[in-house]
Amino acid sequence: MNPVFDKAALKAERCIESPRKTKKLLDAAMKILSSGNPALQITEFSEKVKALVRMLRCYAAREYRDIPWQSIVLITTALIYFVSPFDAIADFIPLIGFTDDIAVISLVFSAITHDVNKFMAWEAAKPPATELVSER
Repeated sequence: MNPVFDKAALKAERCIESPRKTKKLLDAAMKILSSGNPALQITEFSEKVKALVRMLRCYAAREYRDIPWQSIVLITTALIYFVSPFDAIADFIPLIGFTDDIAVISLVFSAITHDVNKFMAWEAAKPPATELVSER
């Protein structure tokens, strides 16, 4: 696809194997999304990134494992590409800097739509987390 994307794919497999690296990647993606950059405020795009972050977070936490390994690698690769400031079009270039990131996320999202839909159905069906209340 793209040399930077290919390099990110190699990093993805190492990242997935390290809980610390995975958490760092997920935190970086969410920080970029919440940065207020107007290019990232497209609701459809930010919702796609958030869904991919949630999927990878649940996979890493071993809460949700009903997803092919290839999809996990694609998600991780796309997020690595997204957080990298020096990709095909450098992110700091006004107005167009995130264009390639949006394209990559959209392509990956389209490629794994079935997996995303299954995850979202699982997510919607799971009971809400309950807080532990200590008894006195």
